[in-house]
Amino acid sequence: MGREDRPTWKSNYFIKLLALFDEYSKAFIVGADNVGSKQMQQIRVALRGKGVILMGKNTTIRKCIRGQLEKNPGLEKLLPYVKGNIGFVFTNDDLPTIRDIIQSNKVEAPAKAGAIAPVDVIVPAQNTGLGPEKTSFFQALSIATKIARGTIEILSDVHLIKKNEKVGASEATLLQMLKIYPFSYGLKVQQVYDSGTVFLPSVLDITNDDLIKKFLQGVTNVASVSLQIGYPTVASVPHSVVNGFKNVLALAVATNITFKQAEQAKAYAANPDAFKAAIQAATPAAAAAPAKGKEAPKKEEKKPEKAPEPEHESDEDMGFGLFD
Repeated sequence: MGREDRPTWKSNYFIKLLALFDEYSKAFIVGADNVGSKQMQQIRVALRGKGVILMGKNTTIRKCIRGQLEKNPGLEKLLPYVKGNIGFVFTNDDLPTIRDIIQSNKVEAPAKAGAIAPVDVIVPAQNTGLGPEKTSFFQALSIATKIARGTIEILSDVHLIKKNEKVGASEATLLQMLKIYPFSYGLKVQQVYDSGTVFLPSVLDITNDDLIKKFLQGVTNVASVSLQIGYPTVASVPHSVVNGFKNVLALAVATNITFKQAEQAKAYAANPDAFKAAIQAATPAAAAAPAKGKEAPKKEEKKPEKAPEPEHESDEDMGFGLFD
């Protein structure tokens, strides 16, 4: 079977991409830099039954999306991110789970000269196993070394390459000699698409507890502002009611006005000793359980103290002391 011509291939690609957008409501925009065909096949296998990967040319993808905007206007938000070496991972499953599967499929790779370092590269202190003839190479990179048992030993950890810096030829050669593969490459999640909304993948790390915490913080801020400017809101009304009751209670205590909820406070104000007695009565009740637990050891401690007493009394009864 011969290879299909370009117009046929493009038409089939359009049909496939549109069918995926219709079938799946969620998708990842992933960067595929430095990802080989074998690694891509491994990722496809890991996502089998959970998601579909589709790569393609950016111009073709944009043209396909623009032709679908009348039917699905939300796709327009994807257009600014269709740039570089990207592809789509379509899914209807849990987004964090699929994200973790994508990110877990990475392959170690050597540092190549001219590449941009995705992470900091630190060479640990170690015996390199290299002969003394390589000493000048380490000196050129300002790496402190010594000769130990006929081989070069690095004395301390060396921050060889910083993140987002270009890898030099000397650094790449050193890492290859030490058989260090500092980089790992795989599909990188750049954006997340969900039912017409595009957002950063970091949003997937937000938990329900984080949302509740932020919501309560917002409610607290609304209540504070409302109380300060005297504008009642649902958030501030409970605080206003409590503050109002405190004012009414204070007025009742200071005057002859009374009502059921103020009777106890007025009684304590008239007789402070009763209030003090109530507090003292509540304190032992709260400490009753710990006190009971300590009673048994006290009884046990008294027994050995009483044992020597009869001997001392018997000496006195006999009429002589220790120095008689």
